[in-house]
Amino acid sequence: MRSPMLGEFVGTMMMILLGDGVVAAVLLKRSKAENSGWMVITTGWAFAVLCGIFTAILFGSIDGHLNPTITLAFAIQSGSFSKLLPYAVAQFAGGFCGAVLVWLFYLPHWRITEDPEVKRAIFCTAPAIRSYASNLFCEVVATFVLVLVAGSMSSKLVLATGAAAGLSPYLVSCLVWGIGLSLGATTGYAINPARDLAPRIAHAVLPIAGKAHSDWSYAWVPVIGPIIGASAAGLLLRLLGA
Repeated sequence: MRSPMLGEFVGTMMMILLGDGVVAAVLLKRSKAENSGWMVITTGWAFAVLCGIFTAILFGSIDGHLNPTITLAFAIQSGSFSKLLPYAVAQFAGGFCGAVLVWLFYLPHWRITEDPEVKRAIFCTAPAIRSYASNLFCEVVATFVLVLVAGSMSSKLVLATGAAAGLSPYLVSCLVWGIGLSLGATTGYAINPARDLAPRIAHAVLPIAGKAHSDWSYAWVPVIGPIIGASAAGLLLRLLGA
Protein backbone atom coordinates (compact mmCIF):
# COMPACT_ATOMS: atom_id res chain seq x y z
CA MET A 1 0.00 0.00 0.00
CA ARG A 2 2.87 2.41 0.77
CA SER A 3 4.36 4.32 -2.17
CA PRO A 4 6.22 7.60 -2.77
CA MET A 5 3.28 9.16 -4.62
CA LEU A 6 0.80 8.12 -1.94
CA GLY A 7 3.13 9.56 0.67
CA GLU A 8 3.35 12.91 -1.15
CA PHE A 9 -0.44 12.96 -1.61
CA VAL A 10 -1.38 12.17 1.99
CA GLY A 11 1.44 14.27 3.44
CA THR A 12 0.43 17.34 1.41
CA MET A 13 -3.22 16.79 2.30
CA MET A 14 -2.33 16.68 5.99
CA MET A 15 -0.20 19.82 5.67
CA ILE A 16 -3.00 21.78 3.99
CA LEU A 17 -5.65 20.49 6.39
CA LEU A 18 -3.65 21.75 9.37
CA GLY A 19 -2.14 24.81 7.65
CA ASP A 20 -5.28 26.20 6.05
CA GLY A 21 -7.08 24.95 9.15
CA VAL A 22 -5.19 27.28 11.46
CA VAL A 23 -5.89 30.21 9.12
CA ALA A 24 -9.59 29.31 9.22
CA ALA A 25 -9.46 29.10 13.01
CA VAL A 26 -8.03 32.61 13.25
CA LEU A 27 -10.18 34.27 10.58
CA LEU A 28 -13.64 32.70 10.64
CA LYS A 29 -16.37 34.14 12.81
CA ARG A 30 -17.21 32.44 16.11
CA SER A 31 -14.18 30.21 15.99
CA LYS A 32 -12.70 29.84 19.46
CA ALA A 33 -9.38 31.02 18.01
CA GLU A 34 -10.83 34.05 16.19
CA ASN A 35 -8.44 37.03 16.01
CA SER A 36 -5.57 35.15 17.68
CA GLY A 37 -3.15 36.60 15.16
CA TRP A 38 -0.13 36.11 12.95
CA MET A 39 1.96 34.27 15.54
CA VAL A 40 -0.69 31.57 15.78
CA ILE A 41 -0.89 31.27 11.99
CA THR A 42 2.87 30.99 11.47
CA THR A 43 3.22 28.53 14.35
CA GLY A 44 0.31 26.44 13.09
CA TRP A 45 1.83 26.31 9.61
CA ALA A 46 5.17 25.19 11.04
CA PHE A 47 3.47 22.31 12.85
CA ALA A 48 1.45 21.57 9.71
CA VAL A 49 4.66 21.09 7.73
CA LEU A 50 6.11 18.88 10.47
CA CYS A 51 3.00 16.68 10.54
CA GLY A 52 2.85 16.57 6.75
CA ILE A 53 6.45 15.38 6.43
CA PHE A 54 6.04 12.61 8.97
CA THR A 55 2.77 11.53 7.35
CA ALA A 56 4.41 11.46 3.92
CA ILE A 57 7.20 9.25 5.25
CA LEU A 58 4.69 6.95 6.95
CA PHE A 59 2.83 6.42 3.67
CA GLY A 60 5.95 5.74 1.62
CA SER A 61 7.70 8.93 0.54
CA ILE A 62 11.21 8.99 1.97
CA ASP A 63 11.56 12.53 0.61
CA GLY A 64 8.50 14.18 2.17
CA HIS A 65 8.78 17.15 -0.18
CA LEU A 66 5.10 18.27 -0.10
CA ASN A 67 6.09 21.02 -2.51
CA PRO A 68 6.73 20.75 -6.27
CA THR A 69 9.37 23.48 -6.12
CA ILE A 70 11.30 21.51 -3.50
CA THR A 71 11.13 18.52 -5.85
CA LEU A 72 12.25 20.77 -8.73
CA ALA A 73 15.17 22.18 -6.75
CA PHE A 74 16.52 18.79 -5.76
CA ALA A 75 16.01 17.55 -9.31
CA ILE A 76 18.21 20.41 -10.52
CA GLN A 77 20.74 19.68 -7.78
CA SER A 78 20.94 15.96 -8.61
CA GLY A 79 20.33 16.15 -12.36
CA SER A 80 17.51 13.58 -12.10
CA PHE A 81 13.99 14.77 -12.94
CA SER A 82 12.18 11.42 -12.76
CA LYS A 83 10.28 12.32 -9.58
CA LEU A 84 9.19 15.79 -10.64
CA LEU A 85 5.97 15.09 -12.54
CA PRO A 86 4.58 12.23 -10.41
CA TYR A 87 5.36 14.05 -7.17
CA ALA A 88 3.83 17.29 -8.46
CA VAL A 89 0.61 15.52 -9.44
CA ALA A 90 0.37 13.89 -6.02
CA GLN A 91 1.17 17.15 -4.21
CA PHE A 92 -1.43 19.18 -6.12
CA ALA A 93 -4.07 16.48 -5.59
CA GLY A 94 -3.25 16.39 -1.89
CA GLY A 95 -3.43 20.17 -1.65
CA PHE A 96 -6.87 20.19 -3.25
CA CYS A 97 -8.23 17.44 -1.00
CA GLY A 98 -6.80 19.09 2.11
CA ALA A 99 -8.58 22.33 1.21
CA VAL A 100 -11.85 20.47 0.74
CA LEU A 101 -11.46 18.96 4.21
CA VAL A 102 -10.92 22.44 5.70
CA TRP A 103 -14.14 23.62 4.07
CA LEU A 104 -16.05 20.67 5.49
CA PHE A 105 -14.47 20.95 8.94
CA TYR A 106 -15.51 24.60 9.34
CA LEU A 107 -18.79 24.25 7.43
CA PRO A 108 -21.09 26.18 9.83
CA HIS A 109 -18.67 29.12 10.01
CA TRP A 110 -18.62 30.12 6.33
CA ARG A 111 -22.20 31.37 6.35
CA ILE A 112 -21.76 33.66 9.36
CA THR A 113 -18.43 35.11 8.14
CA GLU A 114 -19.39 38.10 6.01
CA ASP A 115 -16.10 39.16 4.40
CA PRO A 116 -15.52 37.18 1.19
CA GLU A 117 -11.82 38.12 1.09
CA VAL A 118 -11.35 36.58 4.53
CA LYS A 119 -12.85 33.35 3.22
CA ARG A 120 -10.52 33.33 0.22
CA ALA A 121 -7.50 34.03 2.44
CA ILE A 122 -8.05 30.71 4.17
CA PHE A 123 -7.38 28.88 0.92
CA CYS A 124 -4.70 30.96 -0.81
CA THR A 125 -2.36 33.88 -0.38
CA ALA A 126 -2.79 37.54 -1.26
CA PRO A 127 -0.34 40.43 -0.91
CA ALA A 128 -0.54 43.01 1.85
CA ILE A 129 0.22 45.65 -0.81
CA ARG A 130 -0.47 44.62 -4.38
CA SER A 131 2.61 45.32 -6.46
CA TYR A 132 3.28 42.42 -8.77
CA ALA A 133 7.00 43.03 -9.19
CA SER A 134 7.54 43.40 -5.45
CA ASN A 135 5.24 40.48 -4.65
CA LEU A 136 7.09 38.26 -7.12
CA PHE A 137 10.44 39.28 -5.63
CA CYS A 138 9.23 38.39 -2.13
CA GLU A 139 8.10 34.92 -3.23
CA VAL A 140 11.37 34.34 -5.09
CA VAL A 141 13.49 35.30 -2.07
CA ALA A 142 11.40 33.39 0.49
CA THR A 143 11.46 30.22 -1.61
CA PHE A 144 15.18 30.62 -2.27
CA VAL A 145 15.73 30.75 1.49
CA LEU A 146 13.50 27.71 2.01
CA VAL A 147 15.38 25.56 -0.50
CA LEU A 148 18.89 26.76 0.32
CA VAL A 149 18.55 26.29 4.07
CA ALA A 150 16.65 23.00 3.71
CA GLY A 151 19.41 21.81 1.38
CA SER A 152 22.06 22.80 3.90
CA MET A 153 20.35 20.71 6.57
CA SER A 154 21.08 17.51 4.68
CA SER A 155 24.40 18.58 3.19
CA LYS A 156 27.66 16.93 4.22
CA LEU A 157 29.27 20.31 3.68
CA VAL A 158 27.50 21.43 6.85
CA LEU A 159 27.48 18.24 8.91
CA ALA A 160 29.69 15.27 8.11
CA THR A 161 26.72 12.92 7.97
CA GLY A 162 24.02 15.44 7.13
CA ALA A 163 21.29 16.19 9.66
CA ALA A 164 20.89 13.71 12.50
CA ALA A 165 18.52 10.87 11.66
CA GLY A 166 14.93 11.88 12.26
CA LEU A 167 15.82 15.52 12.93
CA SER A 168 15.27 16.98 9.46
CA PRO A 169 11.45 17.31 9.72
CA TYR A 170 11.81 19.33 12.92
CA LEU A 171 14.48 21.56 11.38
CA VAL A 172 12.41 22.17 8.24
CA SER A 173 9.34 23.06 10.30
CA CYS A 174 11.43 25.56 12.27
CA LEU A 175 12.69 26.96 8.96
CA VAL A 176 9.12 27.44 7.70
CA TRP A 177 8.22 29.10 11.00
CA GLY A 178 11.17 31.47 10.63
CA ILE A 179 10.27 32.31 7.03
CA GLY A 180 6.70 33.02 8.07
CA LEU A 181 7.77 35.34 10.88
CA SER A 182 10.50 37.18 8.97
CA LEU A 183 9.49 37.07 5.31
CA GLY A 184 5.81 36.11 5.31
CA ALA A 185 4.06 39.38 6.07
CA THR A 186 4.25 40.85 2.56
CA THR A 187 2.63 38.08 0.51
CA GLY A 188 1.57 35.41 2.99
CA TYR A 189 4.61 33.27 2.05
CA ALA A 190 3.09 30.77 -0.35
CA ILE A 191 6.57 29.33 -1.17
CA ASN A 192 4.73 26.31 -2.59
CA PRO A 193 2.44 26.18 -5.65
CA ALA A 194 0.63 23.11 -4.29
CA ARG A 195 -0.11 25.05 -1.12
CA ASP A 196 -1.55 28.02 -3.03
CA LEU A 197 -2.86 27.00 -6.45
CA ALA A 198 -4.53 23.72 -5.45
CA PRO A 199 -6.54 25.26 -2.58
CA ARG A 200 -7.31 28.27 -4.80
CA ILE A 201 -8.89 25.89 -7.30
CA ALA A 202 -10.82 24.29 -4.43
CA HIS A 203 -12.05 27.76 -3.43
CA ALA A 204 -13.19 28.34 -7.00
CA VAL A 205 -15.20 25.12 -7.32
CA LEU A 206 -16.57 24.58 -3.80
CA PRO A 207 -20.03 25.95 -2.89
CA ILE A 208 -18.64 28.21 -0.15
CA ALA A 209 -21.35 30.45 1.27
CA GLY A 210 -20.84 34.10 0.32
CA LYS A 211 -17.52 33.65 -1.44
CA ALA A 212 -16.06 36.11 -3.96
CA HIS A 213 -13.81 35.49 -6.97
CA SER A 214 -10.60 33.49 -6.48
CA ASP A 215 -8.25 36.36 -7.47
CA TRP A 216 -6.85 34.70 -10.58
CA SER A 217 -5.07 37.91 -11.58
CA TYR A 218 -2.66 37.30 -8.69
CA ALA A 219 -2.55 33.50 -8.85
CA TRP A 220 0.54 33.37 -11.10
CA VAL A 221 2.76 35.11 -8.50
CA PRO A 222 2.77 32.29 -5.90
CA VAL A 223 3.48 29.82 -8.71
CA ILE A 224 6.16 31.58 -10.78
CA GLY A 225 7.94 33.13 -7.79
CA PRO A 226 8.58 29.82 -6.00
CA ILE A 227 9.65 28.17 -9.26
CA ILE A 228 12.26 30.89 -9.88
CA GLY A 229 13.49 30.91 -6.28
CA ALA A 230 13.70 27.13 -6.02
CA SER A 231 15.44 26.79 -9.37
CA ALA A 232 18.08 29.35 -8.38
CA ALA A 233 18.67 27.67 -5.02
CA GLY A 234 18.81 24.21 -6.60
CA LEU A 235 21.40 25.41 -9.10
CA LEU A 236 23.47 26.97 -6.31
CA LEU A 237 23.35 23.75 -4.28
CA ARG A 238 24.54 21.87 -7.38
CA LEU A 239 27.41 24.33 -7.92
CA LEU A 240 28.43 24.00 -4.28
CA GLY A 241 28.36 20.22 -4.48
CA ALA A 242 26.01 20.13 -1.48
